[in-house]
Formats: sequence, C-alpha cells, structure tokens
Amino acid sequence: MTATIDPLLADCRRIFLRGLTRHVRIGVHDFERAAAQRIVFDIDLWVPLAQATPRNDHIDEVVDYDFVRDEVTRIVTQGHIDLQETLGDAVLDALLAHPRVMAARVSTRKPDVYDDCDAVGVETFRRKPPQA
Repeated sequence: MTATIDPLLADCRRIFLRGLTRHVRIGVHDFERAAAQRIVFDIDLWVPLAQATPRNDHIDEVVDYDFVRDEVTRIVTQGHIDLQETLGDAVLDALLAHPRVMAARVSTRKPDVYDDCDAVGVETFRRKPPQA
C-alpha cells in the first residue's frame, strides 16, 4: 500500500508493523468463545515528514513502534470482543489519537478459524480530516 491512496498523504512517512500477533478473546460463535484466538495485525501509520524526520537521531522525534504495540495490547486485554470490525475500529481510534499520526490502516485476521482457508479478516483505513 502506498500514499497514493490519498493525495493528502503524499508528504508522509509510512510506519508499519507486519504480523503483530496477539491472543484475543474474540468471536460470535460458541466455538470462538471457548478460548482466546490468535489474531494477526498488519498496521500502517502515515506521519507527516515534518513530524517524522529526526534531526538528532532520537526516538522522541518519531512515532515509536512501542506505542502501536502497547495500544494493541491494551485494547485486546480489555475483555471479549465479538467482531473483528469492532477490534479494528478500536485500534484505529487509539492510533489516530496520537497527535503525529495523520492516517492509519489496520488489518486483522484470524488464521485458525477455518481449515479450508488461510485466514479470515477485516481491513480498515481512516484519515484525520484535513486541517483548515
């Protein structure tokens, strides 16, 4: 995925995490409610270059990957979630609350639900409204 999905993201740096895995209490079916399931997250953040170009090679000058991991962990440990859409939206809300993040994409997938496909999942992209 590139910044061409939205011209307003052309001057952004894309930060990403691939294959972030957590065990989550998620699902609407009885067999899903019995135990936590493995959920795999792929996450992209778009941060304006003006806010993500380090001048002093210091972590405070960029969006730290730990922030993303911490927010996902915080959300998935709050209790049972029925839908992947709800989970993805909660992660998007948390990531977009960061003042440097202009847009985010969150993909979640369950790789262990069905034996006849690799995974079932949901992907959502959201951008903050343009500043006036």
